[in-house]
Amino acid sequence: MKYVKPLSEGQSRLLEALTSEDYEVVAVFGPTGTGKSLITVLYGLESLEDGRYRRFIISRPVVDVVTGKELSSAELGAKYVELASSYLEDLLSGFVEWSKVKALMDEGRLTFADPHYMRGRTFDDSLIFIDDAQSIPPESAIEVMTRLGRNSKLVVAGDPVFQRGMERNGAIVLREVLLGEERARVVDLGLKDIARPGARRGVRLLIEMRMRDRLLNSNEAAIAEAVRSRAPDADLITVVDLTADKKSYNITSEHTPDALLVAKEGHLGRIIGRGGERINEVEKEVGLKLRGVEFTLDLREIVRAIHPVSWISKHVVDADFAGPQVAVKVSKDNFGAFLGQRGAYVRFLDSAFRRLMGVGVRAEPYEEEKPKEKRKAKKK
Repeated sequence: MKYVKPLSEGQSRLLEALTSEDYEVVAVFGPTGTGKSLITVLYGLESLEDGRYRRFIISRPVVDVVTGKELSSAELGAKYVELASSYLEDLLSGFVEWSKVKALMDEGRLTFADPHYMRGRTFDDSLIFIDDAQSIPPESAIEVMTRLGRNSKLVVAGDPVFQRGMERNGAIVLREVLLGEERARVVDLGLKDIARPGARRGVRLLIEMRMRDRLLNSNEAAIAEAVRSRAPDADLITVVDLTADKKSYNITSEHTPDALLVAKEGHLGRIIGRGGERINEVEKEVGLKLRGVEFTLDLREIVRAIHPVSWISKHVVDADFAGPQVAVKVSKDNFGAFLGQRGAYVRFLDSAFRRLMGVGVRAEPYEEEKPKEKRKAKKK
């Protein structure tokens, strides 16, 4: 691809799916800043230049960020194309000269389509890109699939975790429908795929806001009050009471605390105290075993802090968003210990993460590729 090179393994998988002739539908899901829109649009422009497709159609909902209402082209009139063009110009800034893009638009080869009015059309020799799928009914995207003609491909992009513009997140539903579908490829991008400057901070703040907005139960409120009275200089994001989950999943390990304290980065030491005196006093007051963790985008730290098996932490290879869940990769040899009997440990983690940040957990075995042995040259 001449306009941009993939910056992560996930972006490479996306580009591979886009360029493959094996797929009629490519669905890419992940948080903002992972390159979903940029890589797809740059691929579309290159495809027009190479003659791979005759038309490149971009369909993206226009949503009022204040009211959350989706606005149609009928309501916006000429403003719809103006907003769509501005989105494209901002996206491509620094990658493609706008004059080239404008020429394709003037020729009618690059067009914008309102997702409300895609029904009834037939697409031949076309690449259709539906962006921000979380903000449209999933039926709209599926309707476009029925209209695909000869030599055409549909790309759908959405955020199933951080953008919840509808009561039913269209990105989540579409992902479930397309997984395993013939001639369709689902590509999940995560936190490690974020490349846009500022996006990592924005995603971190979105997760933090979600945790701060949690309604605390009586135990959590009592712990939070005790922490703040003994560590007024510390920024406590939230408290998660784990006692009910421990009882439900028969977690008796001493490693798992009764409650998890989540602190702003750089503030955990203030909660703990120099010699642990602050957290010890809080534990005495509330009568529960506590553990603190600093919130960063390395979600492995939360997994390690509460998983019932203490030594499993060094075998947790990765923990990142994959679709609407956090996928935890664990070394294959220790996968059973991570799952627990009948999956009890993973279900415990799933319940804790759902209450903490509104996402579930799934576990995946990870087997590291062994380096190939170099063959010794034969002596003549």
